[in-house]
Amino acid sequence: MHLWRSLDVFAGQCSLITWTYRVAHNVCAQHVGQAMRRRPAQGWVDIDQVEPVDGRLTPEEATGTALTLERLYTLIDRLRPADRQVVLLYLEDIDAAGIAEITGLSAGAVATRIHRIKALLAQGFKAEVLA
Repeated sequence: MHLWRSLDVFAGQCSLITWTYRVAHNVCAQHVGQAMRRRPAQGWVDIDQVEPVDGRLTPEEATGTALTLERLYTLIDRLRPADRQVVLLYLEDIDAAGIAEITGLSAGAVATRIHRIKALLAQGFKAEVLA
């Protein structure tokens, strides 16, 4: 609905997909802001509710993968909303320039954030292993 309402202001200065992500970013940012004012953030979907992607994994591999993903999502959920958005876009294989257009950051700032977030996530994994 927001895309349809915003279509008349699309000036063609960027690709349609980038503009679509930007509209989605603005809608999500508005939603997050409103939700944070009303109530605490909601958690992730329980890992047991996720359908297995590859049925060829052994039960041990599937369990290890599920636990790793659960830890990763928990760590991502602890990030600040802006950092969470950057890393989730990165995980969707969008490059730094694309993320920059979507978020309004510079490509250099996006690359720096991605590097810093990767280090934070790795540190979080190490801390959980040692605990």
